[in-house]
Amino acid sequence: MQSILIVEDEQKLASILADYFQQSDFQCHCIHNGMEVINWLQNNHADAVILDLMLPGKDGLQLCKEIRRFSQIPILMVTARVEEIDRLLGLDIGADDYICKPFSPREVVARAKAVLRRVSPDKDGGDPSLVMDDRRLQVTIAQQSIGLTAVEFHLLKLLASEPGRIFSREQMMRASYDDHRIVSDRTIDSHIKKLRKKLESIDASDLIYSVYGVGYKLEPLVH
Repeated sequence: MQSILIVEDEQKLASILADYFQQSDFQCHCIHNGMEVINWLQNNHADAVILDLMLPGKDGLQLCKEIRRFSQIPILMVTARVEEIDRLLGLDIGADDYICKPFSPREVVARAKAVLRRVSPDKDGGDPSLVMDDRRLQVTIAQQSIGLTAVEFHLLKLLASEPGRIFSREQMMRASYDDHRIVSDRTIDSHIKKLRKKLESIDASDLIYSVYGVGYKLEPLVH
């Protein structure tokens, strides 16, 4: 049974999250003060951490940096503001995912499961290979191939370069247009929509996830 450490100063919210994780067969431990986190992690086992950004004692930003000095445990950072995610991405603090309040507890459980699959894919049977052919602008997933436009190919290649990492639309624009033309967020969204439709034809529609207000990320396929 996998275990989750929930670091959240809103005790009612922490309790609700714990209930949902327990319903999905996780063991849970809740901490409400940032000063207690490091000592607990150094003396106990957890498979992932749900870490709120704003905490009494020591905030989530500092805690994430300190945890990374001794552990690569998956960290899902929680914040009450979408704009904070942009700042955290820029700081590259080492979190594995970012979740904005208010959220659905089911979504948090699903996101945690996705991160755990990524770091330990063998536990769920592995994920099919993804092969990208630059010369043919072709992608092959689980031995099924599709052709992409140049922009679609560059977008997918960027997302696949670091599975699980959230890329902002601005980062995706820079990677997709060599001539540095100015395009809108909607242009990127349109390309992603078409890319997803093509991926759907080879049963890979759940490969790309949108992160509200920020951008997109790729999660390995698990069957």
